[in-house]
Amino acid sequence: MPPHNLSISTPTESNLGRRDLHPKIDRADRLFRYLMYAASGVSVAILLLMGWVITEQAMPALKQFGLGFLVSREWNVPDLQFGALPLIYGTLGSGLISLLFAIPVGLAVAIVTSEELLPHWLRSIIAFTIELLAAIPSVIFGLWGFYTFIPLILPVQQFLFAKFGTVVPLFSTEPSGSGLLTAGILLGIMILPTLAAVSREVLLVVPGYLRTGSMALGATRWETIFRVVLPKAFSGIVGGVMLALGRALGETMAVTMVIGNAENISPSVFSPAYSIPAILANTFAEAQEEVHIGALTYLVLILFTITLLVNIGALALVRLVERQEKS
Repeated sequence: MPPHNLSISTPTESNLGRRDLHPKIDRADRLFRYLMYAASGVSVAILLLMGWVITEQAMPALKQFGLGFLVSREWNVPDLQFGALPLIYGTLGSGLISLLFAIPVGLAVAIVTSEELLPHWLRSIIAFTIELLAAIPSVIFGLWGFYTFIPLILPVQQFLFAKFGTVVPLFSTEPSGSGLLTAGILLGIMILPTLAAVSREVLLVVPGYLRTGSMALGATRWETIFRVVLPKAFSGIVGGVMLALGRALGETMAVTMVIGNAENISPSVFSPAYSIPAILANTFAEAQEEVHIGALTYLVLILFTITLLVNIGALALVRLVERQEKS
């Protein structure tokens, strides 16, 4: 007869805790944890320091223009009157167009190179070729855009203007080649490697049993991809999109060469525009007046804030989707 007072305890963190580890392993684990805390603290400190320095340098413009700087359209250097709205429009507009181009193409590349839709050797060539674009300097993209891409896209723009210019406001400006649409598509090509590479890696780590289980229940391969694989990889894909958007918002030289560099706001995507990085590259070295320098630094602060808000919004979206999946 077994004793009645015999009790079997289940393993818990208390009886399988860190005290049972070898002292050297325990010390290494704690050291690694402290190093991670320190690295996180340094990252936050650098972010706060950058924000403080930028705000301090932008203080002359902050005091003179206040929040009205965000909605003012005037940018007059001789009269020292500055407004950021056309530049915000150009930055966000070109970034949005780049995503409209890069997301479907990048996801298509990621799906083709991660799923067994093509032979392995062909998938490797496509993935390598797309990722190779990330190594090309932005100034080369700008020169290619100016000398090659603009002559290619200009006939298309002229056709759209001739056929739909009087009906569709997006095509209501007579195109010259340079403009918001050209800059947006060029940015889309530039951020394509980042989005495609991250999305591909995310799709590759989706468990294989989800695919086989879905197809065993009667789903086709494409139904499995769109209803099982992509929803499972949604959070990682959003991370790739945000990384790509971050590059698009901060891109300078390529955009400067093809966007037209004009401080205006127009519903037409054929109109020339101006982005925050482009105007900083063109005018910061020539700025002399304290207010002018402050206005340019104010633009840096706006771009910094936009990037931060985009990342916070993406994180909130991912957590919302994850919460809905768990419920």
